Amino acid sequence: MNRGTVVAEALDLLDEVGLDGVSTRQLAKRLGVEQPSLYWHFRTKKDLLAAMAQAAMAPHTNAPLPTPGDDWRAWFLENTRSFRRTLLLRRDGARLHAGSTPTADLDRIRHKISFLVASGVPERDAQMAMLTASRFTVGSVLEEQADAGPGPGPGVGQGLPTDVPSIDPESAFEAGLSLIVDGLTPRTTA
Repeated sequence: MNRGTVVAEALDLLDEVGLDGVSTRQLAKRLGVEQPSLYWHFRTKKDLLAAMAQAAMAPHTNAPLPTPGDDWRAWFLENTRSFRRTLLLRRDGARLHAGSTPTADLDRIRHKISFLVASGVPERDAQMAMLTASRFTVGSVLEEQADAGPGPGPGVGQGLPTDVPSIDPESAFEAGLSLIVDGLTPRTTA
């Protein structure tokens, strides 16, 4: 048993039982070890959850970085969509990610902000745009996953009175994302 095996099994457990059901006791049982042996790899459950959050983000953190010739708007939209898709890959993916610190991804984040600045976005606006898009995405996915529940059931906005429109999570996300980009566009220099 190594750290990677523990994290992979913990993510599988997350997908089966949700974040509230993940415990070191359950994880040790799945791995066929005694609970204290997990502390060899992770001192606390918080450390385990941080490692799980980092591993769960791999599809997004391994995506290609922007290059100087890229259109910042197209890149920003795709980067944020990639983040959403990655959060949706795991049950309770947004809850797992919320509050985590992307320490392993800091160089990539700096590169992304530098790309936006080089594209004419003022530095503070680039930082705030990345933060806003991140928090908007986590919040959107959090709501989407909460409405979906652990199994089949009503989707977002279903079961509401007939005069309240049903909300498609992807369409709502795209509309909000467009508002972020549209608000940032006038602040950029040519």
